[in-house]
Amino acid sequence: MTDANGETANEEDASGADESEEDGRDEEYAVVLDHLPYGRPDDDRPQHQKPEVAYAVGEGSFDLFELTLAEDADVSIGDRLVVAPEADREIVSRYREIQYEDLSRGAEQELEYVVEEIVDRHAQRFLDYFTEAQPLTLRLHQLNILPGIGEKLRNDILDSRKYDGPFESFEDLEERVSGLHNPKQIVVDRIMEELTEDEIKYRAFTTGS
Repeated sequence: MTDANGETANEEDASGADESEEDGRDEEYAVVLDHLPYGRPDDDRPQHQKPEVAYAVGEGSFDLFELTLAEDADVSIGDRLVVAPEADREIVSRYREIQYEDLSRGAEQELEYVVEEIVDRHAQRFLDYFTEAQPLTLRLHQLNILPGIGEKLRNDILDSRKYDGPFESFEDLEERVSGLHNPKQIVVDRIMEELTEDEIKYRAFTTGS
């Protein structure tokens, strides 16, 4: 989330941050979705005054960002850039949190692919969700907010983790729970719902705004 200066506070855990060996600080990363070397097209300033920008998604809570880049930055779609702490940023001069509708068309088109890459990179975080999910209300369980998971699949997941322990991989999860197909894509679909839909009551993987 952003502070009063438009900077994002460091609220990520190890699932979306790498710890610096030198001082123990957590480095927060965002993955580039689109790169605009000549600045935003809606920026009316003269070309020489328009900063180079990129759109990105954070690895921790999937916050969406507009990044202002250092001059002549060498950036490609899919690159992981440090956004915090400020002292560790090399390419990003500043950044601000934005909404899905603020993304460029190119960023929108890349978002699901990049989300899938992040889920792959931090698979244990999402497996832990299946292992540790708890009831939200008397009638609704955290597992039930995932696409396609109804009462039967929920109960099968709960039974499997109770008797056979934590899930070790998405393949292990799929093999142990009959009828649960492509759980990684289920996670990706839920993240995309949380990023693109306004009326989300319960969030599993994003912070919202």
